[in-house]
Amino acid sequence: MRVDENRLGLGRTGMLALAFAAIGIASVGCVVQSEDELSYEDEDLAADVEGIEAEAAVGEVAVGDEVEDDAVADAEEEEFGTAQQALGTVYKVGPARPYKNLGQVANLLKPGDVVEVDGNASYAGGIRFSKHGSASQKITIRGLRVSGKRPILSGGTTTVELAGNHYVFEGFDVTGGSSRCVFHHANNVTIRDSVVHHCPGHGILGADSDSGSLLMEYVEVHNAGSGTTRHPVYIATDETAFPGSVFRMQHCYIHDATGGNAVKSRAERNEIYYNWIEGGHYKELELIGPDGQRENLAREDGDVVGNVFRKTHNQFVVRVGGDGTGQSWGRYRFSNNTFLLKQGSSAAIHAFDGIESIELHNNIFHRVGGGSVQVLRDDGTWTGGSQLVKGVKNATPQGSAIPAGLTQGVTQDNPGFVNPSARDFRLASSSPLRSVGVNAPATIPGHAFPTPLARPLFLPPPGNAQASGGAASRPLASIIALGAFE
Repeated sequence: MRVDENRLGLGRTGMLALAFAAIGIASVGCVVQSEDELSYEDEDLAADVEGIEAEAAVGEVAVGDEVEDDAVADAEEEEFGTAQQALGTVYKVGPARPYKNLGQVANLLKPGDVVEVDGNASYAGGIRFSKHGSASQKITIRGLRVSGKRPILSGGTTTVELAGNHYVFEGFDVTGGSSRCVFHHANNVTIRDSVVHHCPGHGILGADSDSGSLLMEYVEVHNAGSGTTRHPVYIATDETAFPGSVFRMQHCYIHDATGGNAVKSRAERNEIYYNWIEGGHYKELELIGPDGQRENLAREDGDVVGNVFRKTHNQFVVRVGGDGTGQSWGRYRFSNNTFLLKQGSSAAIHAFDGIESIELHNNIFHRVGGGSVQVLRDDGTWTGGSQLVKGVKNATPQGSAIPAGLTQGVTQDNPGFVNPSARDFRLASSSPLRSVGVNAPATIPGHAFPTPLARPLFLPPPGNAQASGGAASRPLASIIALGAFE
């Protein structure tokens, strides 16, 4: 007999899966395993497989049934808007494609599937991805540039919600969500190579519940946030549902906030690497405790390495510990960052609420236009009963207020930046801050930061967005320079 694969919404590989299912064998991509060896990540996936087996039984598909010519089958798959890949189906979305918007494919997705969305076109927001991928077969939602332009996802209360686990979302321009442009509401999610902007509420928001690890890389966020409670980037993780979750933000450019803190996180572990963050309405970075989780459930830590923090408003550059709603009691480590304070701005780092320790190594603290710096304002409640701040080789201007635990400091009014008036804060070849750092600074005995990034491997974006994969490697000097640039 013959079954019309396009009518069923399957390609040739999908038809083979039906055939295998009819004789009691399941096929996933190129890997075939007997039915009793299969395990499913969730009930939805198990139900999907059962449905395929039922369709196969009704259609009486058998190995050896007529198979169409490859060229004809491929042409029909393209017409239907799908194509098979080794681990799933490729769905094609665009103005000239059979699928006109992401909402038409969101509920069809299975582990390993890829959705390709044509650029140079705008699509309505209000999209929710809730089907789960798997750790080995993520679901990928990919914007394809057309004439150099990303696809635009615009509007809605929430423009895009990532509610399914194991996703990659990349290559999009996301804008206009009245409450939030991107909502992270799942575990093991990557947001990459995208720009999120003109969001009257939150830019990228993480849910307090049902959110786990998030990797955010090569993302630009600007003109987002409102008031004191809506932020360009605001991340949380659910320490009950996904203990040990990590928020890693790297190679990102966050700027020109319209409210809130540029980056705010309540995640259990924060890894803030190689970013350029400026223009926070309040702070550039805030790492604090959870909201809606017990404070004693986990300790929230932060490893902050190789970033440029450029202050354009008053207030502090960074706050750690808490904000009055959730205390971290955490350990924080700042290494090889460049802190650029404006005239009249507050201290570089604000310790507030419950906190355990702060490490500071190889950082540059500089007030643009001249003047001293207060490195730390201490309003913290320290787990050991008193301030615990240690570190080496931090550069500060003359007359700066420096915590007693910082040693081997470098006093320097002129760091030797290439061209600060043009926002070029690389170190000139003659800079006194080259080759004066400590390659492997020691942690605090009894309060060791867990698995820190030993040494910065990349440079941050040079004050603008970078192409995905375009980060420059940091030169490996025999003695490391201070700050974010070598």
